[in-house]
Amino acid sequence: MSEINVTPLVDVMLVLLIVFMVAAPLMTVGVPIELPKTEAKQMDSSTEPITITVQQDGALFLQETAIPLAELASKLTAIAKAGYEEQLFVRADTSVPYGRVMEVMGLLNSAGYRKIGLITATKDEAPAN
Repeated sequence: MSEINVTPLVDVMLVLLIVFMVAAPLMTVGVPIELPKTEAKQMDSSTEPITITVQQDGALFLQETAIPLAELASKLTAIAKAGYEEQLFVRADTSVPYGRVMEVMGLLNSAGYRKIGLITATKDEAPAN
């Protein structure tokens, strides 16, 4: 009588679980920018937010996809699960002009989104390059 030995399967599954638990926080948004530093506390969020990134050269990204400013509102409408109540986060490099960040936030506001937050790094965090 033969039996199936499930011990190697359980070992492999536990190792994969640990790998994914460690790697998941590192895969949030992969657009490299240097965030401004503040002393603000981190917000609690149970869902993955929609992130708009403004790079140093002014390039705009929705999550990890480059997008022109003119198409931002229509793309957001297509992917926002909660409609205009969706939580949006704007990330901008420290060298991006204030006017460019306000241009993006103004477009989001005029499109109907009211829950717009700014992402910063804490003063003791290393730059995310």
